[in-house]
Amino acid sequence: MKKIAIGNTGLKVNKNGFGALPIQRISLSEAVYLLHKAYDNGIDFYDTARFYTDSEVKIGEAFSHCRDKIVIASKTGATTVEEFWQDLHTTLNNLKTDYLDIYQFHNPSYCPKPGDKVGLYDAMKVAQRQGKVRFIGISNHRQHVAMEAIEKGIYDTLQYPFSYLSSDKDAAIVEAARKHNMGFICMKALAGGLINDSALAYAFLDQYDHALPIWGIQRESELDEFISYQDNPPEMSAARWKKVEEERKALSGDFCRGCGYCMPCTVGIQINDCNRMSLFLRRAPLSVYLTEEWAEKMKVIEDCIHCDQCKSKCPYGLDIPNLLKKNYQDFQQFWANKQ
Repeated sequence: MKKIAIGNTGLKVNKNGFGALPIQRISLSEAVYLLHKAYDNGIDFYDTARFYTDSEVKIGEAFSHCRDKIVIASKTGATTVEEFWQDLHTTLNNLKTDYLDIYQFHNPSYCPKPGDKVGLYDAMKVAQRQGKVRFIGISNHRQHVAMEAIEKGIYDTLQYPFSYLSSDKDAAIVEAARKHNMGFICMKALAGGLINDSALAYAFLDQYDHALPIWGIQRESELDEFISYQDNPPEMSAARWKKVEEERKALSGDFCRGCGYCMPCTVGIQINDCNRMSLFLRRAPLSVYLTEEWAEKMKVIEDCIHCDQCKSKCPYGLDIPNLLKKNYQDFQQFWANKQ
């Protein structure tokens, strides 16, 4: 079982991290069972967020009796200091703990810094001095924000999308984190559900000794796959590299990271979320997205005038208008089945 050091925090955890976003979709008893099985098989890093509905509650229910044996990372999407403290209080209460090992800003549009006018980073430092937060992290989809967070040297960890579908620019961010001895947490290690070969995904990321993948798990069969790799890790064979190249060609065009570079839309489409609707419908609670509110947001896609401004701004070269159309068709099918 391979252990990994999280930057210079002194924390050492199993190379397999547990991404707790998908456990929103299962019952409390099912989630606790999965979490206990993960823990019993050596998985000791759990990532959640205030935004993930009842994910924090389920982790708190599972691990309040062994809190000091695991590392918990959560996130806040607060945009004001008041919201920050509200989120932190709620998260600690949900997790049945009085501290977080890592508390992360959840995909902010900028890099919070000491002394800025918003004050979020300063609030985080106060929470750290109070012992409520051990290490400060940032989660982001934007390349420039991620790189700034690394170079400023004010964060202990960066959570960023990385998989074998990622670009050379993304790989440069991973390398920059290593050079700065910054903890690097891989989200979207399965590309939000686009990758279905977990052995290949595992083998690819196993090459990066400083990177901690968090696998989004909601089924016991998924957990069993990653547990099996701990003692028998798959390797990047020639056949696997060939498959990587094939899948990069076939799938990269459909992988929206939700970075928001494409915004704002000329006609008001919420592109960064609508573009990932197919993934949301398969990875998050259907009750969150199969709503009248989201039906209205998705319907705005019909107003697209194909100005291609979004397409020209996408750092990943996605055909955004076409991808929006695909996601809208997918949503309509799910919506029809609900009615």
